[in-house]
Amino acid sequence: MSVGVGIWWPAAHPARLLSMARLHARERPQDADLDDAALVSRAARGDREAFDALHRSHVAQVWSRLTRLLGPDPEREDLTQQIFLDVFRGLGAFRGEATFRTYLNQVVVHVACDHLGRRRRRPQPASAEAIEMLSAPDASPETRAEQRQRLVLTWMLLDRIKAKKRVAFILRAVEGLSLDEVSQLVNASVATVAKRVMHAENELRRMLARRRRRGEDTP
Repeated sequence: MSVGVGIWWPAAHPARLLSMARLHARERPQDADLDDAALVSRAARGDREAFDALHRSHVAQVWSRLTRLLGPDPEREDLTQQIFLDVFRGLGAFRGEATFRTYLNQVVVHVACDHLGRRRRRPQPASAEAIEMLSAPDASPETRAEQRQRLVLTWMLLDRIKAKKRVAFILRAVEGLSLDEVSQLVNASVATVAKRVMHAENELRRMLARRRRRGEDTP
């Protein structure tokens, strides 16, 4: 089964739930890429003000994508700083074959995958404050409490999936990127990405089915 925009998900399926959560930063206009190109050129020559402008323009999107990939991880702030430091160090080798936004997102995905791999060996529970930030602000207290509970369970299920499969699944099923777009971000073939997404989806379905058989709540 293909996964992505247009697929029917049960209202409580992890992909649907994460799509509904308050995770998305305001989208940047397409012509912002032209502004980025000028700023990148200056930043690569050591102009710190230009790099600070790039940071201000993209930091909300980086934070939002990290949240979707990692969940409410307490290290997101440190990881965001690491991402921009890695980007700054790599600007000298940036040749502009892709947009700066694509280059930045490749760094985000790489850092997220590395962190997920380490985190599987030392899992950290999400804080109550972090979960609260992801719930809908205009919902009733009862709805917010239920949503928080389901989000916690969703992240728990996703934490059981290996990093590369998890990242491919979220980029495809939650963010709605095409297989080609995901392939570019994760530096893998389209066929490999499709397999990762399918395996992650199947693992989630099996986990949800086991919970239903045991009569447990499902996200």
